[in-house]
Amino acid sequence: MVETILEYQELQKNFGGVVAVNKLNMTVDIGSITSIIGPNGAGKTTIFNLTTGFLSPTAGNIKFFGNSINQLKPHNIASLGIARTFQNVQVFDNMSVLENIMVGRHLRSKSGILSSTIIPPFLRKEEKHIKREAEKWLEFIGMADDSQISAGSLPLGKQRMLEIARALAMEPKLILFDEPASGLNARETLAIGELIGKIKESGVTVVLVEHDMELIMDISDIVAVINFGTRIAMGTPAEIQINEDVITAYLGD
Repeated sequence: MVETILEYQELQKNFGGVVAVNKLNMTVDIGSITSIIGPNGAGKTTIFNLTTGFLSPTAGNIKFFGNSINQLKPHNIASLGIARTFQNVQVFDNMSVLENIMVGRHLRSKSGILSSTIIPPFLRKEEKHIKREAEKWLEFIGMADDSQISAGSLPLGKQRMLEIARALAMEPKLILFDEPASGLNARETLAIGELIGKIKESGVTVVLVEHDMELIMDISDIVAVINFGTRIAMGTPAEIQINEDVITAYLGD
C-alpha cells in the first residue's frame, strides 16, 4: 500500500471576498512526482504558501505524514522536512555558489548559521562538515566547477539549479517546486526535468507547479488540475490530457 506524505482536507483560503483556494481535497503519495496545474490565478502558488506556513488557512487542514501543520511557522515546517523553491529565483547574489548551499545546510546543523559566525573556532569541525555536504549537492546538480563563482553572476538556468541544491541541502522529505522552468530555454528546461527525476530517484517526494505542459507530461506520475481554487481533475498525465473539464478550463467551451 502506498503511503501518503501530504494531504489537503477541505483546505480553504480567503482574501477578503476572494476565495483563492476552495475546499481542496488532495493527497500526495510518498516517492511520487505530483504536479499541480491550472490557469493563471487558479490558486496554485497559494497552495504552496499555505503548505510552507507563509499563509494560514481560512479553513480546512494540511497534514504531513498524518500530522497537522496548519499552525506551524515556516522554519518549523522546514525542519520537519518540507523545502521549496520560488517562482522568482532567490539566491544570495553576493555569496559564492558553495556558500549559498551552505546556508541551506545550516538548518540541519546544531549551531545554526549565526552561531557559526560568532564562535568559529569552537564550531570549525561542524562547519567543515557543512561544507562537505554542500559540495556533495553541487556535484549532484552538476555544478562542482562553479563552487567559487558569485551566485549573482550565474545565468538564470544555473541559478535555478543552485536554488534547488540549496533546498536539497536541507535534507527534505518533500520538496515543492514553483515554476522551476519559468524563463528557461528548451535545453535548460530539459536539464531541470532530468534533475527533478533524479531527485525523485534519490527518495525525495516532489510536488510541482508548472506551466510548461511538455515538462509536466514527461515527468509527472500524477497531475492535479486546479481552477478557481478547486480541484477539477486528478489522474495520470494520459488521463488529464483527454479530460473534458481540463480542456474546457484551458481553452474555453
